[in-house]
Amino acid sequence: MPFYHKLGKIPPKRHTQFRKPDGSLYAEQLFGTIGFDGMYSNIYHEYRPTQVKEIKKQYNVAPKIARANNMESLRLKGFNVKPEKDYLSSRKTVLTNSDCSIILAAPQESLKDYFYKNTDADELIFIHKGSGKLRTFLGNLDFKYGDYLLVPRGIIYQIDFDTEDNRLFIVESRRPIYTPKRYRNWFGQLLEHSPYCERDIRKPQELESHDEKGEFLVKVKKRDEIFEMVYATHPFDVVGYDGYNFPYAFSIHDFEPITGRIHQPPPVHQTFETDAMVICSFVPRLYDYHPDSIPAPYNHSNIDSDEVLYYVDGDFMSRNDIEAGQITLHPAGIPHGPHPGAAERSIGKTETEELAVMVDTFKPLQVTEDGLKLSDGTYYQSWLEE
Repeated sequence: MPFYHKLGKIPPKRHTQFRKPDGSLYAEQLFGTIGFDGMYSNIYHEYRPTQVKEIKKQYNVAPKIARANNMESLRLKGFNVKPEKDYLSSRKTVLTNSDCSIILAAPQESLKDYFYKNTDADELIFIHKGSGKLRTFLGNLDFKYGDYLLVPRGIIYQIDFDTEDNRLFIVESRRPIYTPKRYRNWFGQLLEHSPYCERDIRKPQELESHDEKGEFLVKVKKRDEIFEMVYATHPFDVVGYDGYNFPYAFSIHDFEPITGRIHQPPPVHQTFETDAMVICSFVPRLYDYHPDSIPAPYNHSNIDSDEVLYYVDGDFMSRNDIEAGQITLHPAGIPHGPHPGAAERSIGKTETEELAVMVDTFKPLQVTEDGLKLSDGTYYQSWLEE
């Protein structure tokens, strides 16, 4: 995240002696991305973060591909994913490519028996149902319905849920996730015309600092495999840090929509980006106000990207028979647009209450077996005139 944050105790100068009350040194760790060229934080631990007692298991969790080359528009009924107790087991990858994976999850229990670290990907976790606390070694974040939780790669975390009724839409990105450069100045500050600004972003404010030795199970994901590693000290032993690389939360309800006299293109909804995809937020907003405007989107060709829409809540005026929790995939190479009757139906309407998350990927998405199980099988025919 391109702004500075400091939490806990740190020395006045990095890479210098920082001692505990007993005179021993705290262990400094540089936590960065893209080698030494990207975002980083300097972290100070009670113990050296390199102490691994045992590697117990290594097992594959790669999604099984059902369609490696897909040209069918799909509608996946996301709420048909069955709830499971375990957080990691509940995560079902439905669409994937070499840059990212799109995951649905319905975990029933908090992640308490182990810690989790994804070394391959940043995780953007959208909270569709549920509330609780994201606990990380760089501090904690409370979350609720409508929150995006951005967890940079390499963050060790657990999640506490308040109830068993949780629904998550997760984007794993193998490229770092940033705020859109079109909304940043050359210093990284969000500009005046940005649909949100730094004050809307919630940074960790509660730092756990455990001074504990023992055996602590950390499940580490690398290249679609899980390594069960037993750490010799508690992973949450950080006493302080500062820098630009840390988890944060942003609510979709704090996204301020950009509107115009005629229909605005999807980039005005852009919320996050990588060099391989963009993520957009469609939120309640006023419709176009030209006297002859057609609020429904025009037909457009997906020539260079796959478009994924995750429907969260409200009335989706461009689609027929869409429910909350569903995903539509409009693959690259073919056009798509409003369903029959939607354009005429939208004329004269002044506002929408729709809430949705869109992911546009620049490489085609493969459909997994878990994803194909959720397909209604007929969505591609839904543009036929009756």
